[in-house]
Parts: sequence; C-alpha cells; structure tokens
Amino acid sequence: MSEGLKLNFSRPNPIVPAQSVAGRTLMLLIGIMTFLSCVTFGGVLLVQKSAMGWSAEVGRELTIQIRPLDGEVIESNLRLAVSLSEAVPGVASARVVSIEESEELLAPWLGQGLDLSDLAIPRLVIVQLADPNAADIARLESEISAIPGATLETHAAWRVQLNTMAGTIVVSGILVLALILVATALAIVFATRGTMSTNREIVDVLHFIGASNTFIAGEFQGRFLLLGLKGGLVGGLAAIVFFIIAGTAMSTVVPEQSSAQLGVLFGQFALGISGILGIVGVVLVIAGLTAITSRLTVRRVFLQIS
Repeated sequence: MSEGLKLNFSRPNPIVPAQSVAGRTLMLLIGIMTFLSCVTFGGVLLVQKSAMGWSAEVGRELTIQIRPLDGEVIESNLRLAVSLSEAVPGVASARVVSIEESEELLAPWLGQGLDLSDLAIPRLVIVQLADPNAADIARLESEISAIPGATLETHAAWRVQLNTMAGTIVVSGILVLALILVATALAIVFATRGTMSTNREIVDVLHFIGASNTFIAGEFQGRFLLLGLKGGLVGGLAAIVFFIIAGTAMSTVVPEQSSAQLGVLFGQFALGISGILGIVGVVLVIAGLTAITSRLTVRRVFLQIS
C-alpha cells in the first residue's frame, strides 16, 4: 500500500479547537466571573462570621447604667450594683467602668481631653455572663431596679439589628451570586452557539458518518468543562490572593481608625479553611455549570435543526 493511501488510526482533532480566540476569551470571562463570585462569597462569609462573633460577644455582656442623683453617693451605688450582679446565678464577673474609660468612650463625640467631673454623666457597670442561657436576667433586673437611678441594658435591640444586618448582607450576596451565575450561563450559551456555527461543517460531517447527538454534545461538554476548570482555577486563585492582599493592607497600609472600622465589619479578612473550601466549591460549581450549559445548548440546537 502506498504512503498516500495509508490509514491514520490516531485520534482525530477535537470538534472544539483546544486553542482559539473564542476559547481564550471565554476562559478569561469565566475567570472574571469566578473571581467576582469568590469575592462575593468571601465577603458574605466574613461579614457573617464577624456578625456571629459580635452577636455571641454582645449576648455574654450586660450593662448597668447608674445616673447621678441628688442625695445619692454614686460610688456606693456602683459597688452595690457589682455586689448584686455577682450574686446572680450565671454571672461570671462585674466591674465598674472607670472615669478614664468613660472619657475614652465619649472622646469620638465630645473630643479629646474631656473632663467629666463637672458633667452629670451616667456611670457604667459591665456584667459578663458565664452562660447567657442559664443566667437569671429577670432576677438581676429586679434587684438592679432597686438601686436609685440604675437601669439594666441587655443589648437585645442591638443583637436584633446586628442579626438583621447580617441576614440582609447574606441574602444580597446570594442574589449577587445568582446573577453572576446567570450571566455566566448566558455567556456560555452564546459561546457554544458561536462555536457550533464556526464548526458547523465538522458537525454536519459527523452527522453524515453516523455520530450521535449525544457524542457531539459530549465533545462540547468536555471541552467547555476544561475551559471552565481553567478559568475557574484562575479566578479562584486571584480571589484568594485578593483576600491575602486586602488583609495585609488593612493591617499595614490602612490608617488605624479605618482599619478598626473595617475590622468590625469584616474581621481580619481571614477566610480560614471554610472560606478556602467555599472558594473551591464555587470553582467546581462554575466549571460544572459551564459543562452542563454547553451540553444543553448543543442538544437544544439539534432539536431546532432536526
């Protein structure tokens, strides 16, 4: 048999070219979408963790406020409040907030160098609970009410507002993730249709020689799955690097006051194991979405032309 008639039994070229401008563009798009998804997921996770920590911390702390009244010795009332608080079951400790600490708390609103000696500023007692569920808050509130000018603040309203804020951010983040996934799916649909249009002759030849629609759809699915994994990996790694840089910048570059405010909302920008696993999950979801969307698009096109 002559060399010109030799048969080539090697695997034919894939239907969807491995390297093409459309493929690289789609991979870049998937990378960007994955980055946005991972940053959104990470931000929501950090806010939720911070809110849960704040809620748990606030739930373990009560505040007794004692207003100065004529004829009352406020220092004696403060010591009585501490004594009554420590006698209640479930209370770990109680301490009086000093004048200096009160001045620091009021400094952001009233300015530095504040002298509280001439002002009728309420004094505070911080009560730490050993177990918020076991603490007898009703008994404590009843005994504290016997002290003239004293009120007990359980911070329940703050906890409700904090949990509401965290829930709103989580729901907003889920909606943003859903929109990103929808936009990614639409981009994959157009990319798949464009690839099929570009390689229409190859698809027709495969049909002519008896290739099934399932086989052709599987070829598209495999190629787009690979693109999704590559783009998702790039986007996921970029998101991890972003959080590392953001955490470093917050502790070294951002001014101390701004860093403290960001720390209250996002913590220390540390994703932890759960955050890393979540980003890996987002990458796998987007890769799977890419493959499944391309397969369904190919099947739909075949149904339209059949």
